[in-house]
Amino acid sequence: MTEQAPKKVDMEKVVSLCRRRGFIFPSSEIYGGLSSCWDYGPLGVELKRNIKDAWWRAMVQERDDMVGLDASIMMHPQTWAASGHLEGFVDPLVECKSCHRRWRSDDLEGDNCPSCGGELTESRLFNLMFKTFMGPVEEEASVVYLRPETAQGIFVNFQNVLNTTRRRLPFGIAQVGKAFRNEITTGNFIFRSREFEQMEIEFFVKPGTDQEWFNYWIEERLNWYVKLGIKRANLKLRQHGKEELAHYARDCYDINYLFPMGWSELEGIANRGDFDLVQHASFSGKSMDYFDDETKEHFIPYIIEPSAGVDRSVLAFLCDAYDEEPDEDEIRVLLHLHPSLAPIKVAVLPLSRREKLAGVAKQIYADLRQCWMVSYDDAQSIGRRYRRQDEIGTPFCVTVDFQSLEDEQVTIRERDTMNQIRVPISELKKILQAKLKGESLFVLPPGGMIWKVEREEGG
Repeated sequence: MTEQAPKKVDMEKVVSLCRRRGFIFPSSEIYGGLSSCWDYGPLGVELKRNIKDAWWRAMVQERDDMVGLDASIMMHPQTWAASGHLEGFVDPLVECKSCHRRWRSDDLEGDNCPSCGGELTESRLFNLMFKTFMGPVEEEASVVYLRPETAQGIFVNFQNVLNTTRRRLPFGIAQVGKAFRNEITTGNFIFRSREFEQMEIEFFVKPGTDQEWFNYWIEERLNWYVKLGIKRANLKLRQHGKEELAHYARDCYDINYLFPMGWSELEGIANRGDFDLVQHASFSGKSMDYFDDETKEHFIPYIIEPSAGVDRSVLAFLCDAYDEEPDEDEIRVLLHLHPSLAPIKVAVLPLSRREKLAGVAKQIYADLRQCWMVSYDDAQSIGRRYRRQDEIGTPFCVTVDFQSLEDEQVTIRERDTMNQIRVPISELKKILQAKLKGESLFVLPPGGMIWKVEREEGG
């Protein structure tokens, strides 16, 4: 089979859908908004939570070499001295002498302001960390920073986790959490903002085995996106050149996605060597050694770091799932979201609001809600309701009609194919559970029994 060519989606269409259907809103919108800050609405918060849950399930729950952590956002200032952020976490900044807009100089293609064409100042280095004060007095002694990454919380807890879990190398510590960077240039919707969320792993290995594990994690993380529905043609690997490697990195690959604005980083996988643990041992005076019971050696582990952005993942999954199909005289907009990521798993749609029919539908709705996020929609025609659910990515709709009162069966309609099957209400939950797991089903007459065949590819 020929691999599908990469295809970009229109960012304006994605942003419009997100706003219209309640995925993402501009922050503080009633006051005119706050630049590059976003609020996740009822559907957006479910999608975001599902992505984090899918990551945690695959990276922590289903592995025996990973544990979790949730470190504080504010940390001792020496943390950032040891990590190099106080000295080296900087971007080159220029300012327009006319309109006073500020830009990253390495993002500019010319020597003039992209906004007004004015003359630019000389480049100066700008630290991206947000500074604040701890306690009631704003003085130098009380300065702390909002973390620019979650990784350092893992490194400073290395011995704590090692001593309390008694883990043996190789093992990893995973964390999902907020980070903050005072970016000079933001934009492209939620792709680059000043407040964002990360899904990071620090995987500790014996020196000499780091290249093997580095290669493993590149493949593992790439496959995670594909399993959850991202088209392989829309993903590619990019190795960092020697001149662009971060100060801590021995090697680094980006997993790039074909966003509407072009190929851009979705996730980075870095071989950090022993830089971080050595630095924290030096600055804190505390040992970061690991003792190998088998070889009786003391050494500082090397670290492989897969670091993914939650918000960028949200954008990538939305862009990749967005589709338009001709539908008579209209266009059917739909999101082909993987069932595990879809904000709403099932929509219950009664054909009428009449009391008897609504009673059956609401009982089904209450029953299914014990298992999944479920929507109940009885407004407008059944066709319009199907379209609404297609547009938000709901995999299955359950239609309750007047025949349901007689035969105690309902109709399941699939989002992607629009195929429909009639099933007993008594078997509905079991059938939906199988279909949401990606298991193929068929109806065997005359009894209408549903039999499981096999797990669908990518399910």
